[in-house]
Amino acid sequence: MQLFDGFGADDSTYRALSLILEAWDEGTESGVPNEQMAYAALFTALTDLVSQFGEEAVVDLANGLERRIRVGEFTLHRTRQ
Repeated sequence: MQLFDGFGADDSTYRALSLILEAWDEGTESGVPNEQMAYAALFTALTDLVSQFGEEAVVDLANGLERRIRVGEFTLHRTRQ
């Protein structure tokens, strides 16, 4: 299944996402709950971003996530109610 339309197989973003998904699958297959995998991924991402760009830049990024979440940017499967 092509989840990342617009990325070629040699694109570094595609490769990074593919590696994260492989690690996620390995973790859940080992019995780690999805919620713990998500928390670990967020923690890792945020600590890396803070170390690279500083707290204020990451706060700005996090503040922008609310709108993006609400408009469905991160929703893979929408259900109508």
